[in-house]
Amino acid sequence: MSQTASTLSEASPANRLALAALVLGGAAIGGSPIFVRLSEAGPMATAFWRVALALIPIFIVSLMKKDAGPKPRNLTDYGLLTLPGLMLALDLAAWHLSLTMTSVANATLLANLAPVFVTLIAVLFFKARTGGVFLLGLVLALAGVVILKGGPAGLGNGDLRGDGAAMIAAFFYACYILAIGRLRSRFDTIRIMLWSTASAAVCIFPIAFFFEDQMLPASLYGWSILFGLAFVSHAGGQVAITYALAYLPPAFSSLTLLLQPVVAAILAWALLDEAIGTMQALGAAVVLAGIMVARTSRSSV
Repeated sequence: MSQTASTLSEASPANRLALAALVLGGAAIGGSPIFVRLSEAGPMATAFWRVALALIPIFIVSLMKKDAGPKPRNLTDYGLLTLPGLMLALDLAAWHLSLTMTSVANATLLANLAPVFVTLIAVLFFKARTGGVFLLGLVLALAGVVILKGGPAGLGNGDLRGDGAAMIAAFFYACYILAIGRLRSRFDTIRIMLWSTASAAVCIFPIAFFFEDQMLPASLYGWSILFGLAFVSHAGGQVAITYALAYLPPAFSSLTLLLQPVVAAILAWALLDEAIGTMQALGAAVVLAGIMVARTSRSSV
């Protein structure tokens, strides 16, 4: 949905609620690297359980809703509802692959290039308008992520193939955000999440089954990690983001999701005893500054 008449800072109560949902969704997804790191299953299997288990609360909520909005009417509608799931499956597969091929810093940073791809696709293919203020906010936020990851010097230990896989992940996540944004003008949040999550699980399962040695966690603790990833990061985070995309431009929404590495750094400090130094604190501040600058933009991207 375009926001052309007023800036995001002059938003209606519905838009302010959407912004809060977007921030909370980004924070929930920001915990996913911690869950993945603690998972006892293989990386692709973890990606599968992330979406498969998330179907439980999403399906229950869909049964409880009396009015789920318009239903799909034809094959085109069904195809559009499954498209975000396919994009998400490709994103998760490429990102998890990149984590095995390049440094964690490179994989995380390059996977967060999604706002760049969202902006480019929206401008080139959907004729959306963007302005200098939004682009300044985008550059600031991306610079903050680089600083958060240790600056350019911290990105030199990667592998070109792994770096490429991380960029491919960013491209597919951008496609996921844009597909969700388009669907929100027609379908209810829960209907979109049910179809996209189910299709993502169907697409990821064969990849995990044929390429993973460890499909199942070995303990109750391992299952608790997978349920946390599914319920908090996917069912909670993605539902909040999908709701927000009915009211906020996709490019700004994807930019706000750069809060994810900030949240991940805070959780790594709290749960894994990973220190937060001056560089990480500065990077987080720059990310927040970039998002605040972009929030004042009149861009419709």
